[in-house]
Amino acid sequence: MNFESLGLIEPILKALRTEGYEKPTPIQQQAIPIVLQGTDLLGCAQTGTGKTAAFALPVIQLLHNRKIDHKGKRPIRSLILTPTRELAIQIEESFKAYGRNTPLKYLVIFGGVGQFPQTQALKAGTDVLIATPGRLLDLMNQGFIDLKQLEIFILDEADRMLDMGFIHDVKRVIAKLPSQRQSLFFSATMPPEIQRLSATILTNPKKVEVTPPATTAEKINQSIYYLDKAEKKSMLLHVLSDHTIERALVFTRTKHGANKVVKDLQSKGITAEAIHGNKSQSARQQALKNFKNKATRVLVATDIAARGIDVDDLTHVINYEIPNVPETYVHRIGRTGRAGASGIAISFCEAEEVSYIKDIQKLTGLIIPHGENRGQIPMPSFDINKGLPAPPEHSGRGQRQGQRHKGPKPAGDRKQGQPKGQSSRANEYRSGDNRNDDQRRNDHRNNKDNRSNDNRTSSGRSNDSRNGENRGGENRSGDNRRTNNRNSNNRNNDSRKKNDRAGNQPKTEQAKTSSPTPSESAPAKKGWGSFFKRFRS
Repeated sequence: MNFESLGLIEPILKALRTEGYEKPTPIQQQAIPIVLQGTDLLGCAQTGTGKTAAFALPVIQLLHNRKIDHKGKRPIRSLILTPTRELAIQIEESFKAYGRNTPLKYLVIFGGVGQFPQTQALKAGTDVLIATPGRLLDLMNQGFIDLKQLEIFILDEADRMLDMGFIHDVKRVIAKLPSQRQSLFFSATMPPEIQRLSATILTNPKKVEVTPPATTAEKINQSIYYLDKAEKKSMLLHVLSDHTIERALVFTRTKHGANKVVKDLQSKGITAEAIHGNKSQSARQQALKNFKNKATRVLVATDIAARGIDVDDLTHVINYEIPNVPETYVHRIGRTGRAGASGIAISFCEAEEVSYIKDIQKLTGLIIPHGENRGQIPMPSFDINKGLPAPPEHSGRGQRQGQRHKGPKPAGDRKQGQPKGQSSRANEYRSGDNRNDDQRRNDHRNNKDNRSNDNRTSSGRSNDSRNGENRGGENRSGDNRRTNNRNSNNRNNDSRKKNDRAGNQPKTEQAKTSSPTPSESAPAKKGWGSFFKRFRS
């Protein structure tokens, strides 16, 4: 089968000949006729199967044939939503290449760069808009984007949208789309939430499934090396010592890990660059350009930044760290072996990552073979399908993460009432806590509660003491005031008596109070008598 048999128009066929395309891939053979009929499509296909052309070619033809009279700027007639900037740029390049012989205009917008050039291009108008969810919603809220005349909506890499947490943004975008539209939905895997999302977007869709979900490309030669974490650096250098490897894409789980690998490679004279979320968009595009032009031999990437990397003749993908999400492994190795070409995927697995490998093999239904011993690196003597060997003994308070004590627990002396099989704290291993995770969590909560109760109790005692002191101080203050009043009354009475004897009129004086001495703080009986006598007189 060739492209002419798919019903494509001559301007598109001419562009395909310029690009060197001769035969359509399986996803293109099935999807293009369905889209040209105006039917909704649900496509399940891996990266590297040619699915970008599967929706780009028919969309260009439909928009070219549906010529509309528009005054002023061009309305947005097709929207392609993608998870990453790199993938958005790649799709725009594909549309421009396939539609070079048509008058259609294409525009890509994404975050991480200034919005002014994008808003200026939007004001000029475009037929096809390729966007990431965040920047699209931002510009829609600012009034720069109007989707009222949208004809075709395409959601690409839907499962990756879910992994990256964009699914809610996607739902907000869908809520603003016109109900009368054609929708195309593509995903490499079909988890339940993606299936529910597709049901809200598509209307009576036709399903195209080139390969079963999460099935890796058959022409990718996969292998795995089991080694310690400290040996990964030397193993990577050993693999790259093969000078027939012109370019290699290395994956890490974290940005810090990517930077560290680049530093290690550069110290050995290997040209390497990193691409991840902390890099500016210009730096990411430059690193990708250098890798495509073979100016950089090794590109180290995280999963989010690597989505959309499409490099011709990329032969090697190396998983420096195993992904904890099985579907991510499928996407990683899909960077090689694209469009029917062959490729090699090598993975380095340490003890704590064995469970990830088992999840990957369960998902793909394949057993990844052990890599050949490359001489200097000793291979382990255990079989992944039979489990890990017993961890070596080591001194320290806890066991290494991911390793649990196997075998019977020490009997020890049990406290009275303690369940059978549990040893007392004094008889536990000094080299590691042999209790299971639930017991450790319970002990942690109990200790925390006890400390909290002790703090509350001591705080309560402190507050009671302070309250007692305050009450005592109030009583003493009241006694002092009463004593001062009695002394003042006594002095006034004595002064009146002297004035009466001298025949003078009594003079009222302001009583001067002084701080009472400790002996004056006790109440005096004659003071109370003088106090009441004053009122009786």
